[in-house]
Amino acid sequence: MSKTKNGVSADLDTPSDLPQAATDKISAALNVLLADAFALYVKTKNFHWHVSGRHFRDYHLMLDEQSDAIFATTDALAERARKLGGTTLRSIGHIAKLQTIKDNDEKFVTPREMLRELMEDNKKMAAAMRKAHKLADDHEDSGTAGLLETYIDETERRTWFLFEASRQEGGNEA
Repeated sequence: MSKTKNGVSADLDTPSDLPQAATDKISAALNVLLADAFALYVKTKNFHWHVSGRHFRDYHLMLDEQSDAIFATTDALAERARKLGGTTLRSIGHIAKLQTIKDNDEKFVTPREMLRELMEDNKKMAAAMRKAHKLADDHEDSGTAGLLETYIDETERRTWFLFEASRQEGGNEA
């Protein structure tokens, strides 16, 4: 297989009108978002499987719904990087190298700690998406910007739900 100047196999070098530097930067940002989406998906599933307490059913269902929504972003993020002419994640090891969302391997986490941790992780994801959106805007990549706008809104919704649920768990119920 021949290589192009950007290190991508000629067989995978999708044509794009974006300059190579823009493709490289935007693809890199998308790959970090993708790695974080996988990390957040697994953490949300972990908490979904291990939540306990008086609000078990509500939290269990909410975390299942949220994990599904997070997972649903992964294919579109990866395909966007490929559409631009970049490459994307190839393995769990690659995810581990790029993720900024920290894993939680504790044997027990209280429901409120779970909700608060996921709330902070979703806030971090929204901030990273905004940064990637600005990068896309700077390079006139409206496709990536549009995709991220939808995901920012969904991430903010998850953050809001987690905030409200954690307040309830913390004893601040009306």
